[in-house]
Amino acid sequence: MRLLVRVIEARNLPAMDLNGSSDPYVRVQLGKQKFKTKVVKKNLNPSWGEEFSFRVEDLNEELIICVLDEDKYFNDDTVGQLKVPVSLIFDADNKSLGTAWYALQPRNKKSKNKDCGEILLGIRFSQNNSFVDLNNCGDHASQLRTIADVATEALSRSSGGPSNSSSSGRFEEVAPSKEKSGAQKKFAVRIVQMFNKNSDTATPAGDGGFDNSGPPEIAGPEVCDDELDDPSCPDDFVEIMRAMESNDTGNEIPSNLPGGVLVDQLYMIVPQDLNSLLFSPDSSFPRSLADLQGNTEQQFGPWKFENGSESLKRVVTYIKAATKLIKAVKATEEQTYVKADGKVFAILVSVSTPDVMYGSTFKTELLYCITAGPELPLGEQTSHLVISWRMNFLQSTMMKGMIENGAKQGLKESFEQFASILSQNAKPIDLKDTGSTKEQVLASLQAEPQSDWKLAVQYFANFTVVSTVFIAFYVLVHIWVCPSSPIQGLEFEGLDLPDSIGELIVCGVLVLQCERVLQLLSHFMQARVHKGSDHGVKAQGDGWLLTVALLEGSNLAAVDSSGFYDPYVVFTCNGKARTSSIKFQKSDPLWNEIFEFDAMDEPPSVLDVEVYDFDGPFDDATSLGHAEINFVKSNVSDLADVWVPLRGKLAQACQSKLHLRIFLNDTRGSNVVQEYLNKMEKEVGKKINLRSPQTNSAFQKLFGLPPEEFLINDFTCHLKRKMLLQGRLFLSARIIGFHSNLFGQKTKFFFLWEDIEDIQVYPPTLSSMGSPTIVVTLRLGRGMDAKHGAKTQDEEGRLRFHFQSFVSFNVAHRTIMALWKARSLTPEQKVQIVEEESEAKIPQNEESEPFLGLEDVNLSEVYSSGVSAPTNFLMELFNGGELERKAMEKAGCLNYSYTPWELEKDDVYERQIYYRFDQQISRYRGEVTSTQQKYPLSDRKGWLVEEVMTLHGVPLGDNFNLHLRYQIEDVPSRPKGCHVHVFIGIAWQTRTKHQKRTTKNILSNLEDRMKVIFSVIEREFLNR
Repeated sequence: MRLLVRVIEARNLPAMDLNGSSDPYVRVQLGKQKFKTKVVKKNLNPSWGEEFSFRVEDLNEELIICVLDEDKYFNDDTVGQLKVPVSLIFDADNKSLGTAWYALQPRNKKSKNKDCGEILLGIRFSQNNSFVDLNNCGDHASQLRTIADVATEALSRSSGGPSNSSSSGRFEEVAPSKEKSGAQKKFAVRIVQMFNKNSDTATPAGDGGFDNSGPPEIAGPEVCDDELDDPSCPDDFVEIMRAMESNDTGNEIPSNLPGGVLVDQLYMIVPQDLNSLLFSPDSSFPRSLADLQGNTEQQFGPWKFENGSESLKRVVTYIKAATKLIKAVKATEEQTYVKADGKVFAILVSVSTPDVMYGSTFKTELLYCITAGPELPLGEQTSHLVISWRMNFLQSTMMKGMIENGAKQGLKESFEQFASILSQNAKPIDLKDTGSTKEQVLASLQAEPQSDWKLAVQYFANFTVVSTVFIAFYVLVHIWVCPSSPIQGLEFEGLDLPDSIGELIVCGVLVLQCERVLQLLSHFMQARVHKGSDHGVKAQGDGWLLTVALLEGSNLAAVDSSGFYDPYVVFTCNGKARTSSIKFQKSDPLWNEIFEFDAMDEPPSVLDVEVYDFDGPFDDATSLGHAEINFVKSNVSDLADVWVPLRGKLAQACQSKLHLRIFLNDTRGSNVVQEYLNKMEKEVGKKINLRSPQTNSAFQKLFGLPPEEFLINDFTCHLKRKMLLQGRLFLSARIIGFHSNLFGQKTKFFFLWEDIEDIQVYPPTLSSMGSPTIVVTLRLGRGMDAKHGAKTQDEEGRLRFHFQSFVSFNVAHRTIMALWKARSLTPEQKVQIVEEESEAKIPQNEESEPFLGLEDVNLSEVYSSGVSAPTNFLMELFNGGELERKAMEKAGCLNYSYTPWELEKDDVYERQIYYRFDQQISRYRGEVTSTQQKYPLSDRKGWLVEEVMTLHGVPLGDNFNLHLRYQIEDVPSRPKGCHVHVFIGIAWQTRTKHQKRTTKNILSNLEDRMKVIFSVIEREFLNR
């Protein structure tokens, strides 16, 4: 038996925030079952319109509806609540309270707000369940037969069976009298649940409305009679796919979802058949998979067009089999075709399981991509199936990591079974077994033979040449037929001038036509001289070998008014170019040419592709379009057979694209990374450790990099924008990236070394807290994806990034310069750069392994005391005045400096602090850089100050960050006093065996410093 609660809206809610508004949401609870609605920001009359379903096991329980106000930094405030006994709903007419307004009550008598507003609710028992009349307990056999009949009828409805009438689809029950005891009601419910268990499980939370006058809705894939004639819901799946193909707009294939790839396999089946096997309504594959996985009550909705036939969707529901951790729950899949053009099929599947714990906070999304695979040696067609996934969190939750890990493991097991069943219906293909290697794929390409006579006929077979030849022949015949005319006018022997305007026009036409033909002839001869290409030129050396196969072009633009164009392609990588042959008079040229670039020591970052129209060796070539292949943002396996769209006004207007096959592999073996690090060590002058596979994998996942990318080094620093942002700078062979997670605000970006035009070092200033600043200037138009991390743009529009406060500036600067020189500088530029000779010697822990980014830490209270000074006076400790400087110097902070408070957002201020430790505090006399944020408490009766602190120049200082929180509250009983709580947490960036000892030392030192600081505050207040 299920209870349905619909939370519709609320009105006249009290303002709980200082800005005169609230961020309300509703929490609905029955026993241990809890649900909550979405949060409506800054609204006192919110509307939700959400429905929840509860399993009722005890009629003595109470349904609790609680309206709360969301707070970002503190516990959520209760606006008001309402309690409804379940027995009251059970005894109501039709077992429904209908839709009504309810007054919210304060949570306790001490609440300030007595008028808590009203909430509109719809509360009823699900009519899909049947209730037993136990008033007549004499005939047990007939009673059980009646229950069994009801259960069978409910099961037929849950499996999609049609009902003949509204009356036959419902069980007429007699409600028990109100005098029945609660124990009898509970016993009745238990009896019904024994026979309606499956029906309860399959009942959707949103089934039906609150109008109980009509029969319940019938779930299932059946189509009503009035829908059979609806063109938006065709029955034939093949016709649906043809309609999708005709509506295809040529959009690109969606990229894999960031959660990872679950299936990546070739099958000996054409893409259309594989698509039908997986998603056709009459396919037996989904049912076979459900039987293997133990899923039950599977119901397939019809495929329907939406949004004017732009989107094709269907809904699939089933009961997911129970596991060791989760009981059997209902799952709902929304399947949507993203692309279907007859050759490529992309289907996005969104799976929701609201009945699991935290199920309302997330959805699991799967992307099925079906593309044509390589043709086998015997001519068989193949399909490439890639299934990727991600978690789409609808609300923030502390269980995010646990949910993702659990989903990842569950999906892995499910799709292992998926692949097993699919292999029984379509034969898997292994590229190694079929011989479809890079060499054989390229060997199958044959360049089109270029016969001079054939090309001449194609080139000169046009109206201009034909008309010119005809007119010339006509004139010659005319001269042969007509006798010579006498000399007249200004003519003399050897000079025959036109005798009329008509003859003058004819002469002019002849001259223009002959000039055009001569230009065509000259153009053709020049092109034939330059007809040779770099096709077939073998690469030299060992290293990263880049091979590009240019197959064909499609819809190339015409730049000449005559419509003639002779395209050729230029590939550029690492300053080296490869040029294709010229194809005369072709809009869809066929090349089938292979280009190899000489081996490179480092993997290339970008391959530039430019398509030109040949106008002669001395004319500027006209660009027909260009493209950029970014190896950092692309997986090399995805480039083995790809259509590349061209950019540019002409190319985009014509939807021009090139068909390429790109292969990138290393021929040097497995010690490539170590050899590269050894070379960088000579440039940097410091040993660079090889990172573990786990660290490299985390680095690749953090920035979405391909598997061949590896981390070289990372440094803690500040990114200077409007305000300083503390984070970590990551350096690899091809990119420089920055990541920060400060106060829950994540910042992440990266750009290529080749994008950098200049690197400068600014001397230390007060604003940089005594640290030199590395200023990176990018080339014009480059690095636009990282624009949010740039501090400024110069007058030419180039992005500039400012990095400062490095733990070891010299090591960071030398590493950055060495990597930049290796990737983007010419030999002449390398000679001009003078390397830094000094290197700071900071204790290192070679056994450590860095984490990536700053993570949330658990804070523990280290100091709590009443202070004999009012809150306003104590806050001078954070206002940058003389009192702050005196207190910090007393606590052993030398050279104390700070930046002014700046408004970051509403009521949130931020500043930066720098100081050095006194030798009594630390014998290493280390430095401290920190970021502070302050904002008032929600009741405006105190302040909250949060601080992220980094230690420099002390042992293991680069291994952790300190998180401090100062909570300062007024004490109503003491007008001239306040209460202070100080919390601390340690975010370890690097594992080390000295964590416990270091933590104990930090806590002891900090507690002593707090006592000194607040004693100075009290003494200064008493002296005033």
